[in-house]
Amino acid sequence: MEIKFTEEELAEVNRHISKYPQKQAALMPVLWLAQHKWGWLSTDVMRYVAELLELSLAHVEGVATFYTMYFKKPMGKYHIQVCTNVSCMLRKGDVIFNQVSEHLGIKHNEATPDGIFSLEEVECMGACGGAPMIAINEDFHENVDTPQVLELISKLK
Repeated sequence: MEIKFTEEELAEVNRHISKYPQKQAALMPVLWLAQHKWGWLSTDVMRYVAELLELSLAHVEGVATFYTMYFKKPMGKYHIQVCTNVSCMLRKGDVIFNQVSEHLGIKHNEATPDGIFSLEEVECMGACGGAPMIAINEDFHENVDTPQVLELISKLK
């Protein structure tokens, strides 16, 4: 697999670079674009981003490792995040996580063998008033319970 952005994607990279006084500042949105394209950030993908932004691989790996939103291994087509922080936990977010984990047969930061689903227990998604909440990829669902979450999952299969 060739690791290279298309001309359109490179234009998007350049739009991000143009927003900042230094190329380095565009690292996070460029990593996000790379993850969207390749599904996760392999060493080769991070090396490519480092070359684009004239950064060391170590710097790019440091940022990618620090932020949990970047996947350092392949994840599922549908990445399910369940908040278990205080507000969500008080409204059974931890129970939802455990039941989804059991339903899918995977644990935190694992993917199903078919690569369809991955599961992550997250700290805070900033929607305490809508607790408990989950995200499936970029779709957020608040005030959920286990049956609702399992129904959402069943519609994705």
